[in-house]
Order: sequence, then structure tokens, then C-alpha cells
Amino acid sequence: MKRYLSPLVALVLVVAISLMGCSSESVSGLSGDYRQDTFALLQSLRTSIELPADAPDKAALQEEARQKINDFASRYRRDTSVTSLTSFTTMRTALNSLAGHYSSYPNRPLPQKLKTRLEQEFRQVESALKRGS
Repeated sequence: MKRYLSPLVALVLVVAISLMGCSSESVSGLSGDYRQDTFALLQSLRTSIELPADAPDKAALQEEARQKINDFASRYRRDTSVTSLTSFTTMRTALNSLAGHYSSYPNRPLPQKLKTRLEQEFRQVESALKRGS
């Protein structure tokens, strides 16, 4: 009986894992539409950047922003249809700057100079997306 039960359990596990991997729902919250995901990420990052330094949920929102940055980067960095777009390269520059600050200085507020640069890059990304590039 054991001889048949072990392969059967293994087969059931393989099928279950395969079906869960093929699920159409995205764990990261990204839809797969680059433009829509980029606009959503921009709005989310603007919200987390503009929080006052004494906001009670600032640490949680920064961690959420870091997770969204990682999800976005891992979803689109190998997608050859978007990697050559101006909006993507500018967005990556902005995301790298923000993620670098969050990793190096997690307890410090964003410097005004970085906020200004990020907002400028976010506007460039939006205009490039509207142009289709």
C-alpha cells in the first residue's frame, strides 16, 4: 500500500502546485499592463513621499513602497517590450534612488533635493507614457 500511496501523494502535490502557479491572480497587485501599473505606482510613491516625518504609519508605508518597487522591477526588468522605453528607464532611475535611500537611511526623512528630483522624474515618466514611449 505504501508503494502506491507515496507516488500518488507526490502527483497530487505537483498538480496542486502547478495549478496555483498558473493562477491568473497577481500576488504583487500588478495587472500586467505596463502603463496602468506605472501610473498606479507613481501615485502610491507620491503618497508615501509626501507624508510628514511624524506620521504614525510612515514606516509601514515606506515598507509597502519598497515592496511595490521590488514587485514592479521584478515584473518589468526582463520584459523587452518595455525596457527600451524612455518612461521605463526614467522610472528605473527614480525607483533606484528612492529604494537606495530607504535601504541606506530607513529612519531619516527624504531630503528636499531628492524629493524635487523624484517629482521631476515622475513628471517625465508621465509625459513619456502619454506620448507612448
